[in-house]
Amino acid sequence: LTFLALGTHFGKVFLLDIQGNLTQKFEISPVKINQISLDESGEHMGICSEDGKVQVFGLYTREGFHENFDCPVKVIYVRGGILIYSLLLYEKNWLNRWKTSTLHEGEGTITNVQWRANLIAWANNMGVKIYDISTKQRITNVLRDNVSLRPDMYPCSLCWKDNSTLIIGWGSSIKICVVKERGHTELRDLPSRYVEIVSAFETEFFISGLAPLADQLVTLYFVKENSDHMEEFRARPCLDIIQPLPEGYEEISSDALTVRNFQENECRDYRLEHSEGESLYYIISPKDIVVAKERDQDDHIDWLLDKKKYEEALMAAEISFKNIKRHEKIGMAYINHLVEKGDYDTAARKCQKVLGKNMELWENEVYRFKTIGQLKAISQYLPRGDLRLRPAIYEMILHEFLKSDYEGFATLIREWPGELYNNMTIVQAVTDHLKKDPMNSTLLTTLAELYTYDQRYDRALEIYLRLRHKDVYQLIHKHDLFSSIEDKIVLLMDFDKEKAVDMLLDNEDKILIDRVVEELRDRPELLHIYLHKLFKRDHHKGQRYHERQIGLYAEYDRPNLLPFLRDSIHCPLEKVLRHFQNCRMGNCRRALQMIMEELEDVDKAIEFAKEQDDAELWEDLISYSIDKPPFITGLLNNIGTHVDPILLIHRIKEGMEIPNLRDSLVKILQDYNLQILLREGCKKILVADSLSLLQKMHRTQMRGVRVDEENICESCHASILPSDMAQNFSVVVFHCRHMFHKECLPSPGTIPGVQFCNICSAKRRGPGSGILEMKK
Repeated sequence: LTFLALGTHFGKVFLLDIQGNLTQKFEISPVKINQISLDESGEHMGICSEDGKVQVFGLYTREGFHENFDCPVKVIYVRGGILIYSLLLYEKNWLNRWKTSTLHEGEGTITNVQWRANLIAWANNMGVKIYDISTKQRITNVLRDNVSLRPDMYPCSLCWKDNSTLIIGWGSSIKICVVKERGHTELRDLPSRYVEIVSAFETEFFISGLAPLADQLVTLYFVKENSDHMEEFRARPCLDIIQPLPEGYEEISSDALTVRNFQENECRDYRLEHSEGESLYYIISPKDIVVAKERDQDDHIDWLLDKKKYEEALMAAEISFKNIKRHEKIGMAYINHLVEKGDYDTAARKCQKVLGKNMELWENEVYRFKTIGQLKAISQYLPRGDLRLRPAIYEMILHEFLKSDYEGFATLIREWPGELYNNMTIVQAVTDHLKKDPMNSTLLTTLAELYTYDQRYDRALEIYLRLRHKDVYQLIHKHDLFSSIEDKIVLLMDFDKEKAVDMLLDNEDKILIDRVVEELRDRPELLHIYLHKLFKRDHHKGQRYHERQIGLYAEYDRPNLLPFLRDSIHCPLEKVLRHFQNCRMGNCRRALQMIMEELEDVDKAIEFAKEQDDAELWEDLISYSIDKPPFITGLLNNIGTHVDPILLIHRIKEGMEIPNLRDSLVKILQDYNLQILLREGCKKILVADSLSLLQKMHRTQMRGVRVDEENICESCHASILPSDMAQNFSVVVFHCRHMFHKECLPSPGTIPGVQFCNICSAKRRGPGSGILEMKK
């Protein structure tokens, strides 16, 4: 559609372009123009007027048609070579002459005609008819619902949604009719098509016009006088989008329209025309024409911007980025609005989303924030990844923080990669500030971090140690600075002994034990902590220092001295005796005294005495405990199996109160009874074993012994058996299996009738004794 055709009450027709500019003017009649119809191509226009004139003419040709009637003609419809008015159908034949046929008559004035494909729908005072031009049959008649409304005041509105769906609006009712094909069995004398009303419902308003919008409807309506709408909307025409339902509707949107003289208009004074394919809707009133179109994303964003809802506008722009035509600068408008409002933090945060990768815009915004004194606000949102600004921008912000906010400056140094700015420039700036405040820990820590970025780890380490900063150990491990801390071991241990010792022991290959001991020689308390942990890890690694450790334990950690002495095998005996601490190889009496006097632990003292199993130690323990009732109780409960309890009981002074004495005495008696039972049991076992072994020995000795020519006499070394077995001979065989000729044995010993093996007797008496015996 490239133009609009308007008819007036004074018989004139105006052609306007879509911007409303006048292009042509026609003088048609002296009275009101009732209807104008354009064909699909926009080349022919049909006009009917109140004085009965009907005209059809070409806008770009000279061809035309004119007809006069004796009554007003209310409707006209032009389509190709076909003309409809007052339900007369004019068709051009092959001779270019008009052929006339009557579609309907006898029911009064025709008020509306709509044609789609082969279907023509028209309305009169009785209802709506649908005619199938292909079969030349009238399909249906949809009666008017509310007959109390005057049809001239509340005219019928018709529109085709598609080739088979007709929408009827009349008064306050809406019907949606679908034309369907009949089955072959249903035809008989009926039309081949029929109409089904798929939706019918009443509204709260009077309908002035209808148009389709996808599956929804656009309705132009006049508000009822008795409606519940707000007062300011009652006399205004409204344009609604509704969703039809089988027996009702759902309102999607509603807009009240302000047109000139709307207070004087009525329902019949408004028309709604629809331009198919362009989603354009024309609301026509006696004084105004309003063009409506479906809102797109641009319209929505424009509305949000007009309402200063920049956040929602920006979000809508991002969601539908591909559909936006005119809103590339929405984000900048939003940022400008926030800055003007003084919400600098939000404005700076939105820069990340709005400015994106545009470096020029970023730098412009940074300088703007500098001008208004808000560099701090934008600092945390600056690009710092693959996309980066010039180093001067970051340095400018760091200098700004350094002037007034040391903590903020330190935060930026921690968060920003060191490659963003010139490190030496910032180091010099921090050094200058430290001249004014040399003990400022924040600046010193930040300077150490800058040195770390610049790989000057020695300087960073010095600052961390000076500040006793927790990151010092992480710095040492991360950058392998063990060679740099050999002369700083005391400082590290003063800061955190546990961490320092663990680090030194974990890295013995980098910091030797001898080097650590040398550094700690003037701090024996620290040396003891180091050597103690070293001993716990490995009893042998620090063996050359075990002698020194005896004194360190005695002075700084006496409870761990005895465990150390028990576990160490590298402590010199004389050193242990000198310090009275050795319990294996030295003065046990002094060690027991230390347990009793310093630890005051009778259980440990008893355990120690049991381990040594020395009567003198038990005597010392009894003597020390005799005037201490709790110690006496402990002894009575534990010494029964090692020392005769009578020795202790006799030495207890009369009248001394001893806690739990009765229970202790009962335990002693029970222990004694248990010992007696154990001795008797052992005696029975011993007697039984002795008898069994004696019997076994007797059986063994009663067995025969094999003697053959291979055996020799242990004295003369000749064969024990003579070569001539017929001769008499005597052989003596001992249980030890030594054999002798009887004549070779020496004379019997001092015991008559008892002969001993000369060889075995010599072994028991000593070397050479057997030879002497033989000489006798």
